[in-house]
Amino acid sequence: MEKKPATYADLEALPETVIGELIDGVLHASPRPALRHSLVSSRLNGELSGPYDKGRGGPGGWFILFEPELHLSGGNVLVPDLAGWRRERMPGIPSGVGCTVVPDWVCEVLSPSTSRLDRFAKQPIYGREGVKHLWLIDPKVRTLEVWRLEGAGYQKVAQHEGLAKVRAEPFEAVELELGFLWDEG
Repeated sequence: MEKKPATYADLEALPETVIGELIDGVLHASPRPALRHSLVSSRLNGELSGPYDKGRGGPGGWFILFEPELHLSGGNVLVPDLAGWRRERMPGIPSGVGCTVVPDWVCEVLSPSTSRLDRFAKQPIYGREGVKHLWLIDPKVRTLEVWRLEGAGYQKVAQHEGLAKVRAEPFEAVELELGFLWDEG
């Protein structure tokens, strides 16, 4: 007997204690992030929002959102840790829960429970949808991987680690202190 693909109603039926995503017809429920994961996401959001979203000390011109629900083609509903849109592509925040405008940048903070999903299920969907820049951050090993969409797939353009101070595309205008993300800087 063939299994029916999961629907948005299945996603809505999940308890609020999990993050639900629909990936190629399969419902995935992940636990809420651990505190170290949340620290990295929150600090990165703070570092980028000022210069890129508000234009304080940086070029502005972006919307940076925390855990947006992305409604993509094929019924895929993904929730990255952070996503950013250039304002010329999305001049305002859409009303409602989900966003159908593909982001220009997505960041996934990896955890033991989501790392495989982020790398092997979500990354190809981001590529198919045309997300130009993807960051994968691993707080456990303290790395930032920077990926750029080239043709049909992503190419890793940089990997930074430890306490490095970096300028990572598409946010090269501002230096990021990785140690601050890990609470060591």
